[in-house]
Amino acid sequence: MITVKNLRKKYGSKVVLKGINLNVEKGECVVIIGPSGCGKSTLLRCINGIEKVTSGKVIFEDKDINNPKVDINKIREKMGMVFQQFNLFPHLTVKENIVLAPIKLKLMSKEDANKKALELLELIDLKDKVDMYPSQLSGGQKQRIAIARSLIMNPDVMLFDEPTSALDPEMVDEVSNLMKDLAKQGMTMIVVTHEMSFVKECATRVIFMENGNIIEEGTVKEIFENPKSDRLKEFLSKVK
Repeated sequence: MITVKNLRKKYGSKVVLKGINLNVEKGECVVIIGPSGCGKSTLLRCINGIEKVTSGKVIFEDKDINNPKVDINKIREKMGMVFQQFNLFPHLTVKENIVLAPIKLKLMSKEDANKKALELLELIDLKDKVDMYPSQLSGGQKQRIAIARSLIMNPDVMLFDEPTSALDPEMVDEVSNLMKDLAKQGMTMIVVTHEMSFVKECATRVIFMENGNIIEEGTVKEIFENPKSDRLKEFLSKVK
C-alpha cells in the first residue's frame, strides 16, 4: 500500500531524514517510536505530502505522490491524518466540522454527509455533542472529533502524529481506545506515539528511529523483549 524508498529530507543544511526505506501493507498497524527530534513526525508529513521530500520516493497505491502529475489532494482524500493539535474550526459545530470536507469536495451530498457524521459520532460515543462547538469540548473529545473528521472521508490509511501528546493524562485512554478499535477493525495505520501500552496492544510492527534513521524494526515481542541495538535498549529503559 505504501512504499518509502531512500527518503531524505533536509531543512537547509540540517538533514532530518537520512535515507528511510519502509513498506506498509494493507491492514497493518505500524507504530513508530523514538526520542523527540528523531524525524518521526517529519516522516509522516512526507508520506502525506505536507512536506516535500528532498530526494527519494513515497509510493501510495502505485502512485508516486511527489510526481507533479499526481493530484496530491486526491491522494489525501484516501490518506487521513490526525495531528497533535486538533485543528478544529472554532466557529463550526461538531457536525459542521465533520461534514465540511466531503461536502465541499462534492464527495457526498449534504444529506448523506450529515447521516454519516451522526453514525461516526455514535461510534465514538459523542452523538450528544453534535451541535456543540469545540470550545465546549474536552481535549479528548476534540481529538475524537478530529479522528471522525478523517474517517468520514473513508480513507484507505490513517496517519496519527502523537495524537495523545497534547492531552491531559486522564483523557489519553479515550483516544487510545478509539484507535485500538480502528486497529482491531483492520484499518491500515501508521502511528507516531510515546504511548507504549498502545504500541504493545495494537502494533503489527514497531519501528525505532534515531537521528533520522530507522535503527531497528520488528514485532512487539522482538522490539520489547529482544532489542538488538544498545540505543533501543537505552530508550526502552527510560520509557518503561
